[in-house]
Amino acid sequence: MLILCRCLAACVTGLLLIVACASAQELEPRAYSPSPVGANFAGVTYQRSWGSLMFDPSVPISDATADLDGFGLGYGRTFGLAGVQALAVVSLPYIHGEFRGKVVGNDSSTARSGVGDMRVKLSVNLIGCRALKPQDFARRTPSSTVAGVSLTVSAPTGQNSADRLINLGANRWGLKPEAGVSWNWRRKWYTDLYTGTWFFTENPEAYPAGTASRQQDPLSSVQAHVSYTFAPRSWAALDGTWFWGGASHTNGGPGTARQDNKRVGALVALGLTARQSVKIVYSYGASTRVGDDFGTVGVAYQVLWF
Repeated sequence: MLILCRCLAACVTGLLLIVACASAQELEPRAYSPSPVGANFAGVTYQRSWGSLMFDPSVPISDATADLDGFGLGYGRTFGLAGVQALAVVSLPYIHGEFRGKVVGNDSSTARSGVGDMRVKLSVNLIGCRALKPQDFARRTPSSTVAGVSLTVSAPTGQNSADRLINLGANRWGLKPEAGVSWNWRRKWYTDLYTGTWFFTENPEAYPAGTASRQQDPLSSVQAHVSYTFAPRSWAALDGTWFWGGASHTNGGPGTARQDNKRVGALVALGLTARQSVKIVYSYGASTRVGDDFGTVGVAYQVLWF
């Protein structure tokens, strides 16, 4: 039991972000935390987002707002890869959204419900995290610095129709390579810093149907976190992210305005038992030029087994 408690206290990234609706807004503290190999975890999440949609001035949509409810399922497993610890996660969201705004000056509203885009993420801790079984992991001397890389793939599984201006799926593939480093100081404090860039394939069936294809430029991001372990298996974090780029091109034409958005947030993780935990998260847009300016609150339940 002691080994399981220690493992869960340090173990695997949460599943809270699997229903994220914007591809660069993730706030994910302790994403590269050391974990024992052979750990499985599954989770269910609920996330509520509300706020404004900021369109490029060339798009004839104004005063747009949205309310989104997302439900997600996810599964992950840690394993050894070339002597270091690796983590694979797969997740799939279901989203209900209500959208309101003015299209060419006329009031309009619509609702969407359906499956969103599936995500798969592979992360590898290259420095400070050898592949260790639970018994050896519990006896190790923790490294003060852990560094790793990851690749996230977004698959076009979400609901999409070229006849609709607003869809839950992007109808394209997305790839996000990322590098991150985590510093553990005074045992209870962690500082994380990550940087990555989303790359997108073309959406060949964009709105309006039969006449448009759309390509989005790379969308880069930096995020930073400070977290504190205040009780066994329980910790809290303050988060911030900045993402920029991502101009869109229709039929190879000139790009829309680049995104330049900043978000801040907070997270509390509570260990219920040696194998179960709950995470509560809140974030909001501190600055938005083009994109979405959402407030978000979410909760996730996660269970661990070996």
